[in-house]
Amino acid sequence: MTVTTPVFEAQLQTLQARGHKVIPLRDLLGSLQDSQAALADRAVVLTVDDGHRTVYTDLFPLIRRHRIPVTLFIYPSAISNASYALTWEQLAEMKESGLVDVQSHTFWHPNFNVERRRLPAPAYERLVRDQFVKSKAILEQRLGGKVDTLAWPFGIYDDQLMQWAREAGYVAAFSIDRRPVTRADKPMTLPRYLVVDADRGARFEALLKGGR
Repeated sequence: MTVTTPVFEAQLQTLQARGHKVIPLRDLLGSLQDSQAALADRAVVLTVDDGHRTVYTDLFPLIRRHRIPVTLFIYPSAISNASYALTWEQLAEMKESGLVDVQSHTFWHPNFNVERRRLPAPAYERLVRDQFVKSKAILEQRLGGKVDTLAWPFGIYDDQLMQWAREAGYVAAFSIDRRPVTRADKPMTLPRYLVVDADRGARFEALLKGGR
């Protein structure tokens, strides 16, 4: 969620020292979709949400140095607009490196629980569908490639949201449920560990062992 640069680099060094391999998110999804495929032993996937400018200034140099893949979940409304956010040019440069995949975090990161209470049912459905479709379309148009995975804003999802996401063309979606991914998980509710600056040393190693 928020990790200082020295702590992030120490986490990368711990991964390497403990024999963990950082794999692309696509490789994980491919293994989950193919029941005959083995999940990579001690595999880790790194994802970063939102699109803050420090992804380019701090994280990108480190992943280039360590040659590790990362997936960015982006809400396009902020890109080249908000003062804290990445620019489209920075996103394109990172994507062209071959180390960064860019996927959807909806268009402007709404809280679906709040919007459901605030809006009549038809207006809520229009908002949700627009969030899914517009984000996917803009990211594909601006950066190329396929956008078919989604990070749920605030980790909020339900059966209706999952249905609308599938209808918009998403094949997998990610929560912030704090546990490892297993074959028992549904593609639209895959868990992730929300990593913070306190996740260092023994605490970070506990996460690598599947701790909560």
